[in-house]
Order: sequence, then structure tokens, then C-alpha cells
Amino acid sequence: MEYLFNSLIILATFLVMEFVAWFAHKYVMHGFLWNLHKDHHQKEPGFFEKNDAFFLIFAIPSALCFIFGSLHGIDYRFWIGTGIALYGIAYFTFHEVFIHQRFDWFRKSKSPYLMAMKRAHQAHHRHLSKEDGECFGMLFFPKKFLGKG
Repeated sequence: MEYLFNSLIILATFLVMEFVAWFAHKYVMHGFLWNLHKDHHQKEPGFFEKNDAFFLIFAIPSALCFIFGSLHGIDYRFWIGTGIALYGIAYFTFHEVFIHQRFDWFRKSKSPYLMAMKRAHQAHHRHLSKEDGECFGMLFFPKKFLGKG
């Protein structure tokens, strides 16, 4: 029973992180921290981007949950940290590796879901300024991106 409960905490946290990422992307990255996110939309030379700082910003809550959730045995905070970390791994894999191809790992996919995810993100990147954006999430996107060539 404890295994199921902990698994549900991880799953719920992972799903909540999509909303957190959407909110942070729309209102923080395209808001008051645009100066850190801008080079992700307006590519500058070099491998690293200022935008990469957000990996560290999002890793802090996960690390704190791991630390405080394991001080006196493992409690729910540890499993919340696990959900956040798993979302971070998914974000890295899909956003950095698959969509932006910053690493030469997964270049081709026939998955309709992954291709729709990529199309939605490409629609987001058509906007070079912080205003008038669309598709701020990663895992959930409008249905209009499914089934297109």
C-alpha cells in the first residue's frame, strides 16, 4: 500500500510540474526573467544558453525535497522530489534532446504524440519576442498539432 501511495505522489507531482513549467514559462520566462530566456528564442553562438540557468532553478526544489524528505527516514517530501526530478529528466530528454537536438541522440521518431509535441514547440518558437507566445507547456498541447504531416 505504501508503494502505491508513494507512486501516486510521484505521478501527481510529475503532472503538477507540467502546470508549474507552463506557468513559469509563460509568466516568468516570458515575463520578468526574459533576459535569461531570450537567447533560447533568439539563438546566440555557443552551446550553452543563459536559459540553461532554469535547469538549476527548477532543480533546487527537488534537491530540497530530497534533503528534507530523508532527514529522519523517507517521507512524502522525498517522493515529491522524485516527481520533480523525473519531470526534469523528461524535460531534458524531450525538450533539449528531441525537440532542439542539442545532443545527437534521438533524431527521428514516428510517434504521433512526439511529433505533435515538436510541432507545438516549433509554433512557440515562431515568436521571437516575449509577447504573443503560444504553447508554453511541454507534455500537453492543443489537439490541432496532432495528425499533421
